[in-house]
Amino acid sequence: MSLVELIAQADERGLAASGLACLDRCVPLLGGDDETLRPLWASLTDGAEAAEWGERLEQARAKLDAAGEEDEAVSLAHRMLQAAPAERSAAAVRVWADACSVASLQIHRLLDPSEDDASSVSVRREGRTEGMSPLVAAELRRQVVVLEVLAGHGQNGLRRALEVSTEGRRVLRAVVSRRNRHQG
Repeated sequence: MSLVELIAQADERGLAASGLACLDRCVPLLGGDDETLRPLWASLTDGAEAAEWGERLEQARAKLDAAGEEDEAVSLAHRMLQAAPAERSAAAVRVWADACSVASLQIHRLLDPSEDDASSVSVRREGRTEGMSPLVAAELRRQVVVLEVLAGHGQNGLRRALEVSTEGRRVLRAVVSRRNRHQG
């Protein structure tokens, strides 16, 4: 099943986790650490109140409110954070999760020194993966895994989704560090 189809079938928690996971993997671009978005992840559990999402989102924005230089990857990550809906309704998080998916794939494409044969990341989301660059391929896999785990296990899949996100964040942190060393 393509990423586009998985997003279309996801429930509210799956969509919120999908968008959050994309943002979480891109936190190194915003100067955040491994714990920055942890409270938002906790707000996706069954015991959390709906209002906690909005409160915790504002706290995360305050910690990460460093709009990037004129760097396109940083700008895309910042827009993901700013576009996160304060109210975690299915309609709002569906739009956000979809936009985060595209933005995160585009960020990985921008940061990957390998060429990607596709004209846009949209074809990757639809399942056409020939000639895909390694960093984009890994991000696409992570997005699919997060949605599949949450669709199959509900709240119990949150831990695995967080693990996948943490792994991706570490990869992106290394890529950003390498890029910064090469740039000066």
